[in-house]
Amino acid sequence: MTRSRYRFGDEHYPHFMTSTVVAWLPVFSYPEFANVILESWRFLQTQRDIEILAWVILENHIHWIGVGPKLSRRVSEFKSFTATSILKLIEQNGKMTLLQQFQYFKLKHKVDQQHQFWQEGSHPKMIETEEMMWQKIEYIHNNPLRRGYVDDPVHWRYSSARSYAGQRGLLDTVVDWR
Repeated sequence: MTRSRYRFGDEHYPHFMTSTVVAWLPVFSYPEFANVILESWRFLQTQRDIEILAWVILENHIHWIGVGPKLSRRVSEFKSFTATSILKLIEQNGKMTLLQQFQYFKLKHKVDQQHQFWQEGSHPKMIETEEMMWQKIEYIHNNPLRRGYVDDPVHWRYSSARSYAGQRGLLDTVVDWR
C-alpha cells in the first residue's frame, strides 16, 4: 500500500476522513474531550469555510466528511489544535495515567514532543459520486450501531445522523450537499 493512496485530491470535492487516537485509547468517552472536537469543527465552519457534511465521534476515533479551501492544511491544523487542547485538559483534570499512556505510545521519531495524541494520517478519500457520498454517510452514521452502542443511529448524540433525520444535532451539518 503506497502513501499516495491517502492524499487529498481536488479541494472542490468532499473528502471522507478518519482520525484515530493512538493505541485506540478511549478518550472520547469523556464528554469534555469530545466537546473539543465539536468546538474545533465549529471553528473550521465559521472561520475557515470548511463545510462538514457528515460526522461521528466514537470513543477512540472520528470519521467525517468535509469540503472547502485548503482542506489538507485545515485538517492538519485541526489535528494539531485538538491534540494540544485535549492533552492540556487531560493534565488539568489530573488524568495522569492517561497522560502517561500518550507519552508511552508516542512514536520514537517524534522527538520534538512529549506526547502523541493522534495516529499519523487522516486517510482522506475524495468523494467523486453521489453513490460514494451516501455509502460514506451511511458508514459514518451506522458505526455506533455496528459497534452495538445504539439500536438506531439517531440515538448516538455524537453524530450527524440526527441532522439527516431532520432533528437538531450537536453540530450544524450541511445535509443538502447535492
